Order: sequence, then C-alpha cells, then structure tokens
Amino acid sequence: MKSNYNYKVSTFYINGKQYKERGKTQKEADQKAALKKKQLESGEVGVSNNMSVRNWCDVWIETYKQGTVAEKTLRECRRYVGMVCNEIGGYRLKDVKDVHLQEMLNKMQGKSTSDTRKYRIAINSIFSRAVKSRLIPYNPADDLALPLTVQGKRRSITDVERELILQVAETHGAGLWVKTMLYCGLRPGEVMALRWCNVDFVNRRLCVVEAKESGSARIKSTKTAAGVRDVPIPAPLLSDFKKAKGLPFDNVFVKPQSGKPHNEKSFYAQWRSFKREMNIQAGVKVYRNKLLDDFVAPDLSPYCLRHTFCTDLQAADVGIDEARRLMGHSDISVTSNIYTHYTDEMMLRVAQKMDSFHAQKVAK
Repeated sequence: MKSNYNYKVSTFYINGKQYKERGKTQKEADQKAALKKKQLESGEVGVSNNMSVRNWCDVWIETYKQGTVAEKTLRECRRYVGMVCNEIGGYRLKDVKDVHLQEMLNKMQGKSTSDTRKYRIAINSIFSRAVKSRLIPYNPADDLALPLTVQGKRRSITDVERELILQVAETHGAGLWVKTMLYCGLRPGEVMALRWCNVDFVNRRLCVVEAKESGSARIKSTKTAAGVRDVPIPAPLLSDFKKAKGLPFDNVFVKPQSGKPHNEKSFYAQWRSFKREMNIQAGVKVYRNKLLDDFVAPDLSPYCLRHTFCTDLQAADVGIDEARRLMGHSDISVTSNIYTHYTDEMMLRVAQKMDSFHAQKVAK
C-alpha cells in the first residue's frame, strides 16, 4: 500500500553526480543531505577518490579477493590490509603518495624477505585496482623498493638426522609419508592428496596429479602445471607401499584414529609427534610427559625432506633439468637454488677429481 505522505527532497551535486535525500520536512531533508554530502566528501561512504584507504581496502577484499582466492591467501590479504590500515587507514585514497607507502614498507626491515615481498605485492594490488576503477590517476605503489630483509632458507637434513628419521619411520604412524617426502620429494599438499590409484606398482612410480589446497579441505590440481609429474619409487619405499596398499580411490595417508584424509592440522600434529619420537630415540629424557631437552633442531620441517630429495638427486648425478621435472618446478632457477648446494661428500669428490687431474698434468 502506497503512502500518501508528501516527502520533501533536498538535492546536491558532487563531481557532477546528483544526490537526493528525503525528509518529512524540508529541514530534515536538508540536514540529511548535509550529512550525506559530508560523508561523501570525507570518504566515509561511497566509492570515490574521497573515500578513506580503510574503506577502499574493505571494498578491495570483499569485491576482488573474497570468493576468488584460496582461504589461506585470503587470510594473508586480510593481514596485509590490517597492516596498511594501521599505518594509513585514515588517509583519503587520493591523498596517498609513494613516500607514505615507502615509509610503511621500510618498517619491514629485518623481517622475512618472502613476507615483505608479499606485503609489497598486496600494497601494489590495492592501489593498482584503485587506478583501474578510476579513483586515482596513478599508482603510488609503483616501484617501491624492498628494504633490507632476511632471506629464509630451507635446508637439507644432516646425516645424523637422516639416520634418526629413517629409524623412527620404521615404527611411527607418520613414517610412510615422511619417507615418501624424503625419497620422492613431494610437497605436503601433494602427500595429503595422494591416492592409491596414483601409486603405479608395475612401473614403480608415483603419479602426482593433485594437491590439497592450503588452508582448506579442497583437493585441486597441483601448484603449477609443472607439478603434474611421475616420480620413481626407490626399492625400500616400494616394499612399504606394498605392505600398506589400499583401495584405488582411498587416500594413501590418513589420520591414524579416524582413517579420514589428513588436513593441515592433523598432518603437522603427526610431524610434531614424529619429531618428539626422534628426540626420545636420541636419548632425550621425558618427565611428566614433557621433553627435558631438545636434540632435534627446531628448524627441521617436512620441507627439509623435500629439499633433501633435490640435493640427493644432485649427489646421484641426476641432471638439473631432470631434477626440475622431478621436483615439479616450473622455473629451473628455483631448482638451482637447491641443486647447487654443496655437501661435504660432494666437495670431497670434486677434490679427488681435481687431484687426479693435476696428477695427470704433472705426469705429462
């Protein structure tokens, strides 16, 4: 049923666009119009170059990120947006200059290189989208310089760690997937998605075609197209797979209690349990269910096993291009960062070759 009430209207313009506010009286309509105009000019409401950075970041997250990226990526985006808003959230979008963003990024000095790069990418994305939306004329985040940061490095395991890992793997529930990462170089997400139909017993190879999406329960294609690959199964691991063989579409690695597929929480809980057992096997005493010491290095992670697989390929004289394919890297430079690490054994082999070379020269 339509109301017969005769509302009063107050009209105003901003940047050539007409706005109207209604009220029961002209005074009420004018007051509403004055408030709306103030909010629009200050950037409290509406999408315009007058809006605050904080409001634009909310639009950026909800419109361009939510529902379009993985949950883990969305959480990272929200974290970086929070960092931006803590620094310049109250600025009007159009007032932000490159110096503001560079000063903000410089506060990451001494932090992780990877995290700082991601932060810079997020800042650039926020403001480049504002340019595409014609809210600002140029991107103040262009050409931001990275401050001095700390380059984190994943490492190979030591000989002592290898011996201890293989010892614990014989009895621990996580032993098979730990050995799979060490002997076949799979990523954690690829391990969690592996099914028995991906284990080719006849040709002795793992067919890597899927991976668990980080931060969610979704199984999707591998990280990159290069991630789809076959990896040979060494003899010791093949016998373990034969003993554990399940139905074709069952997951190879499951939660020990429920038998359900692993999520990240259960996967890393098993890894912590594995490291605890390594400590106990190494002789660390336990008091009231707590370790009294820590023999195992704190930086020992599942990725160290994958890293070791790559350095083992080098030690076995597998070419770098073959190593790239087996690692599932799309860029050979990523492989070379690992592959070119020299172990003591490799240095000794090089020294022996050089001794032989120089001896032949002297003999001539």
